[in-house]
Amino acid sequence: MKIVIVGGVAAGMSAAARSRRLSETAEIVVLEKSHYVSFANCGLPYHIGGEIEDREQLLLQTPQSLAESLNLDVRTGHQVMSINVDRQSVTVRNIETGKEYIENYEKLILSPGAKPIRPNIPGIEHPKIFTLRNIEDMDRILSEINYGIQESVVIGGGYIGIEMAENLRRRNIKVSLVELAEQIMPVLDKEMARDIQYHLEYHGINLHLGVAATEFIDIDGKVGITLEDNAILKADLVILAIGVRPDLSILKDTGISIGPLGGIQVNEHMETSVPGIYAAGDAIEVIDTITSQPSLLALAGPANRQGRILANHIFGKDSVYKSTQGTAIIKVFQMTAGTTGASEKTLKKNNIAYKKIHIHPSGHASYFPGTNSMHIKMLFSPDDGKILGAQISGYDGVDKRIDIFATAIRAKMTVYNLEELELAYSPPYGSAKDPVNMAGFVAVNYLNGDIDFWYAEEFPSITKNALIIDVRSFNEYQTWHIPNAVNIPLGTVRSRIDTIPKDKDILLYCRVGFRSYLAHRILVQSGFKHVKTLAGGSKTFCGFHRTSLCTGKPGIPFVSHAEDKLAENAANITSA
Repeated sequence: MKIVIVGGVAAGMSAAARSRRLSETAEIVVLEKSHYVSFANCGLPYHIGGEIEDREQLLLQTPQSLAESLNLDVRTGHQVMSINVDRQSVTVRNIETGKEYIENYEKLILSPGAKPIRPNIPGIEHPKIFTLRNIEDMDRILSEINYGIQESVVIGGGYIGIEMAENLRRRNIKVSLVELAEQIMPVLDKEMARDIQYHLEYHGINLHLGVAATEFIDIDGKVGITLEDNAILKADLVILAIGVRPDLSILKDTGISIGPLGGIQVNEHMETSVPGIYAAGDAIEVIDTITSQPSLLALAGPANRQGRILANHIFGKDSVYKSTQGTAIIKVFQMTAGTTGASEKTLKKNNIAYKKIHIHPSGHASYFPGTNSMHIKMLFSPDDGKILGAQISGYDGVDKRIDIFATAIRAKMTVYNLEELELAYSPPYGSAKDPVNMAGFVAVNYLNGDIDFWYAEEFPSITKNALIIDVRSFNEYQTWHIPNAVNIPLGTVRSRIDTIPKDKDILLYCRVGFRSYLAHRILVQSGFKHVKTLAGGSKTFCGFHRTSLCTGKPGIPFVSHAEDKLAENAANITSA
């Protein structure tokens, strides 16, 4: 059997390697238009920033090493120009010589990837405007940086945009980041993205949110960027990180079906609508695990699995790709943010019923040095508690917990199952009540009616005709409090209970939600009927309403039963 693979990075090389492991006799040809194959494209920003010092570490394999280890015919610098479905062949152009030739196939695997979006903005062809998708792009950007620059602008606040902003700052370059949405990281819900936004600002990134670039002009060799709010930025270097779209240029006249989002349609075996042709990676549409709707997700993990699955199918193994849940993670200076499953905005868009919680546990035992609080948001079904999505922002331990949530979603687990998980505990690594367990405890309390929540985004409308009670310490209250809130510290609630009216809605809050939960239980068991506590406390409140507490700098973890004592230190009060 002769297999021709178009594209030699994640999905393509995974398909090639798996095919060889399943058949020693198959002829396997990989055609890659760039001059590099099997490179770590997710590591490109970190080499630009200097965190990955050795460029060669990004080059995982070469045509020579792949020929030696897997007997693959890998041809870099060879671009597929067209596909002739009837003749089962592709037309290939050698980029270096310009010569074209025909390559026949029995099975064709399409892994063309995605190409960066370059919108039709006047001046966008300026030579100082770059995109980052491959090794050649990285080399061009590094050459410009090494020539000597002082100011840069990043257009786009998604994964690549933020990674580039961080790594340009690592090079002591001034960075302004422009994002069309009202928030960075549009994949996250607003309040979760705010945690990262404040941290970026703390590290000197100048953010322009909710605006678009409308024009690029040359200013003595530099780039002038006009924003739609009439602000004008100037930069030695501009990085376009607006997003990517499937690269479908070779599909003309093939009859291969394209989906509603502009990606290649495939079945569960990764077969396209044309027999004998498979597709995988960033160019295909996948089914979302939670919504069951088509989705475009450029993620290396799913791409690698798709390549393996289609190779299995080619060689007679019953292997299927079910769905993509969008598990992803990003490093942002000292912070980390991760997501899996559906976001709240996705659930709303698809009319899927949900409940949500916010908690702020520590990454590991709070008494062991080196930890901080993380912000966990979990979404789940109000009927059976099935987990629908989770997002986490924080410092240590975020990756561990987002992977547990990702596994729970794939296994169709519920919040009740999270209570029962037995997770590794030692002070340097976790807590006896792991943050994932805590998410389960709080969600089960909510579903069982042991607690009721109000949410920061409901402020100030929810406070009309309600009494807001701040149960934090007096010092915390004096430093900052929600407007019109009265201070009844937790330790005094029982003694002052007769001063709290029973005919009003009572809205409680504290720093992270634990003290207000205790106050909630006291009041409910004392005959109060309309009591709610602020989900995630003032730390989640920061995600919707900027206060003096929202600094973006690393703080210290708060221990549930010692928050008042810790808050006596003013520095602890104001650390985010």
